Amino acid sequence: MPPKRTRTNLQQARHYLSGGGVLREDSDDELGLEDHPWEWIYSSTNPSRIAGARMGKFEIRLGDTVLLKAPTRGEAWVAILYGFSEEEVEDEDGEVEVQKKATMMWFSSEKEIRGRKKRGDALENELYITANFDENPLETINGKATVLSQEAFDRRFPTGRVPKGARENGKVFVCRRGVNVRTATYTEEWRWEEVFKGWQSMDGLLEMVEGQTVKTRKRKAGKAYEGDEFVVGEEGEEDPKTPRKRRKLGAGTPTERKKGTPRKFATPTGRKIVTKKALEFTPLGTRVLSPAQMQASPYQLARSTLHVSAVPHALPCRESEFEMVHSHLEAAITAGTGACIYISGTPGTGKTATVREVVASLQAAVVEEQLDDFYFVEINGMKVTDPHQSYSLLWEALKGDRVSSAHALDLLEREFSTPSPRRVPCVVLMDELDQLVTRNQGVMYNFFNWPQLRHSRLIVLAVANTMDLPERTLSNKISSRLGLTRITFPGYTHTQLMAIIQSRLEGVGQVIVDPDAVQFASRKVAAVSGDARRALDMCRRAIEIAEQESLADPGAKKGIVTIATIKRAINEATSTPLAAHLRSLPLASKLFLAALLARLRRTGITESTLADVVDETRRMGTMSQSKQIEDYLLTSAATPTQTPDDLGAVANTPSKRGKPAAKKEVDKAARVLGLGCAAQELAEAGIVGLETRHGDRVGRIRLGVSEEDVRAALREDDESKGLGFGS
Repeated sequence: MPPKRTRTNLQQARHYLSGGGVLREDSDDELGLEDHPWEWIYSSTNPSRIAGARMGKFEIRLGDTVLLKAPTRGEAWVAILYGFSEEEVEDEDGEVEVQKKATMMWFSSEKEIRGRKKRGDALENELYITANFDENPLETINGKATVLSQEAFDRRFPTGRVPKGARENGKVFVCRRGVNVRTATYTEEWRWEEVFKGWQSMDGLLEMVEGQTVKTRKRKAGKAYEGDEFVVGEEGEEDPKTPRKRRKLGAGTPTERKKGTPRKFATPTGRKIVTKKALEFTPLGTRVLSPAQMQASPYQLARSTLHVSAVPHALPCRESEFEMVHSHLEAAITAGTGACIYISGTPGTGKTATVREVVASLQAAVVEEQLDDFYFVEINGMKVTDPHQSYSLLWEALKGDRVSSAHALDLLEREFSTPSPRRVPCVVLMDELDQLVTRNQGVMYNFFNWPQLRHSRLIVLAVANTMDLPERTLSNKISSRLGLTRITFPGYTHTQLMAIIQSRLEGVGQVIVDPDAVQFASRKVAAVSGDARRALDMCRRAIEIAEQESLADPGAKKGIVTIATIKRAINEATSTPLAAHLRSLPLASKLFLAALLARLRRTGITESTLADVVDETRRMGTMSQSKQIEDYLLTSAATPTQTPDDLGAVANTPSKRGKPAAKKEVDKAARVLGLGCAAQELAEAGIVGLETRHGDRVGRIRLGVSEEDVRAALREDDESKGLGFGS
């Protein structure tokens, strides 16, 4: 007789947080201790039809109710076997093996419906049959279960409970109704023995559950989301609009657990993790200023609304992109499948702001019970010191446990590859994706591969500045399997930038910016990058200049931002000490920066090797029309003076024996020593970051200042014309 089981407080907490699996001992009492291979059992009347499977002495057949291993130890899922199949899968070594699988019809427990409409009359061991099917390997089966009607269960166990010491404890359940978990609708009460009479009656049971439950949630017709309110749309209005915020939504997802005392949890590995309380700081005495004091003048109000960190009431000129992201994300959450949406565009085109607005609108739909629950976590590549920390952030968002990066990777692999009909979809916003590039591209591959797994229900929103970053960083074999949904955010046109600036100045109440000045600033920015943040900063600085002029000499025209004021703001932006230093650099340093920016634009990766930059300078030098570059920065590839130095040899140069270059068309090469000195000079000034490696060209180098600052400083430089700073 197995030992008696006691349900501790820790087990009860894990049982509630796991998502509704039934509690049972994680033992192989039925399957045995030996790991036998699974074998098919064929029908006696039809030898070609698979009727069941066998592992040692343990047998299962169509129509049997089985227990499946859950991610949390001591729990299991319950399902009915509907069919069997085989599938060829490729293991980590690239070898193909045949995997035996079973199609299952799932039961649902009361815990799965928490947070929605509960009946209130559920029994302790009651399950609900659903119309959900899934396909799982036979290795996930962990035993058999028995489902009875309430009358049959009471006759078998008069006390109303299965004895704790009995072998059937945790394996006998009552089913009185069917349920659609997504809409929380139930069927009429029945006797299980009458609706289920074996495998042949499963199709009729499926039709009964689908016919008596609601498949989709009721949508409020004619209403569109605006912030945290729903407003009735005008009839015939077809253009999609981004939501307008009326008041700030609460932080966190609706499923976020409340903070409390530290609790112990058990990860799927069985290791106990103690969650740490958030750091608490003693609040200092602060002085609260009223908005009237902070925004006493129209200039102060305009500066605050034009700040890039200010949250606007709406996102103009991004209606179509908002609709595309919203439709793809809502469809993936509703279907309960994984998805990967790759969003690209130049900086300042509203990518992150649009995604956050979409998530906010979907979270409001969850509160209104128009959409399924989902987790949301944002991982910013600029805010993590190591790309592998993204594993820990994702695991903490899913389970609330803080573990190391290596441990989190193992747990996530186990979580997303384990079948679980109760798993809540998780939406991950990976902002600044190009900052999460690693040497072997493991982080990017995992986050792109996990949504493709059947049971993951992981939706990744990858935001980057380069359109083809996955193809450039991952191999063609891997990138072709990802199946990314791509959404491109184009740069703003001058008319769109005008609409953005004017929408922010609507609430000022006094005209302090001339419309011609707004148009001039918009055209200037649109001609270069289409970056809305650059346009806002330019107008904000112009307002500061106008305010200073109005205080110094309160005249009729002094307080208005004109085209001349915008020009002064542009000159100040290009007259910084950094810009002056960049323009004073020698030609070799300017060519080196041009080559580094060209590599960044071509690959989308922030880091390059010194060899790649040197090769890029050779290509740019041969195409340049500047006589100075050809005379002083390029040398003949056939000259014996071109020998390797401390930075190594240039590709396609002759060897030490003086043999000619392999490719005839390469008759010029970059002067490696001169470019090495230029790299050292830029590194000493802090303009680039240089990794020093003795006698090697594989040292990595990256830009240490803003790419736009370099382009703005050297765009009008006469010596740098033709080097690509204006593109």
